[in-house]
Amino acid sequence: MQTELSNQLGVEHALFGFTPFPAVAAAISRAGGFGVLGAVRYTAPDDLKRDLDWLDAHADGRPYGLDVVMPAKKVEGVTEADVEAMIPEGHRQFVRDTLAKHGVPELAEGEASGWRITGWMEQVARTQLDVAFDYPIGLLANALGSPPADVVDRAHGKGVKVAALAGSARHARKHRDAGIDIVVAQGYEAGGHTGEIASMVLTPEVVEAVDPLPVLAAGGIGSGAQVAAALALGAQGAWLGSLWLTTAEADLHSAAVTRKLLAAGSGDTVRSRALTGKPARQLRTEWTDAWDDPAGPGTLPMPLQGLLVAEALSRIQKYEVEPLLGTPVGQIVGRMNEVRSVQAVVDDLTRGFERAVDRMNRIAGRSGPR
Repeated sequence: MQTELSNQLGVEHALFGFTPFPAVAAAISRAGGFGVLGAVRYTAPDDLKRDLDWLDAHADGRPYGLDVVMPAKKVEGVTEADVEAMIPEGHRQFVRDTLAKHGVPELAEGEASGWRITGWMEQVARTQLDVAFDYPIGLLANALGSPPADVVDRAHGKGVKVAALAGSARHARKHRDAGIDIVVAQGYEAGGHTGEIASMVLTPEVVEAVDPLPVLAAGGIGSGAQVAAALALGAQGAWLGSLWLTTAEADLHSAAVTRKLLAAGSGDTVRSRALTGKPARQLRTEWTDAWDDPAGPGTLPMPLQGLLVAEALSRIQKYEVEPLLGTPVGQIVGRMNEVRSVQAVVDDLTRGFERAVDRMNRIAGRSGPR
């Protein structure tokens, strides 16, 4: 499962695994793929340094990367408090009423809520990069399109390739023009923030739009046959995220979330703005239903929605209120029906890839001149 890009990056398999868990990222790299640690939850530089220390020590010298959420355009002088003040009281009351309806307990007095979605703010992302560039990362990916030009230059100056996610050929061309090295074509089926074009259509469109830049296919990929299909469409690898959520190395901090993921089918996700204000695919729950209900106040734009619901989600997760409990995940969740090690997942992908390639070779042999 090797391509020109995987050879350039020094990995055995053209599998790029995005994950918020250092243990999963390290295991992906050890298994011959390219582990990419998501940084959005790290609001304190010391926390990111701690986990990069661990990842670097446990990747066994294999390459790994970092994924940030960084806007291309700089907004001067805007603080988190400024943004908080923009949240309408009616939306705050809707959150309180929804939690009360389901009997969600308050946090203990003085207890801080969990991580807040503030990694989108440029000053936070830049502190993440100040930490990350002290490590031998091989790839910097940005989930909000092309990072600012000075960040691209800084990465290139350190020999780090830069990737950006795209949901359309138009977005992909903007990345190419911004000096991005790798475009991740993220289809509608993917978990988290997605566009509206399915992977089967999107991947070849992006490949053609940015040729000769390498493209990674993302969204709806969870088997070796699907990886083979992505390469057949012109991609140079697969970008996988949801598939790792039910691995033994993942630390979801919630047995209930794991149970819901294992039980879910491919039709049990919804593309909702309830989490961040941007359309993000996630498990469908009574929480997403409440926000998508026309009778409700509707979601706020990013980043207001993320800040509004941060404490509520912390309470839902802490007390495992199952009707409201969810997580970003793609439609591939229908294949995620058992807990397996990262190595077992990679082995299954590579074996499935070999079977698919063999099958196509046999078809090609039968369809030749007679």
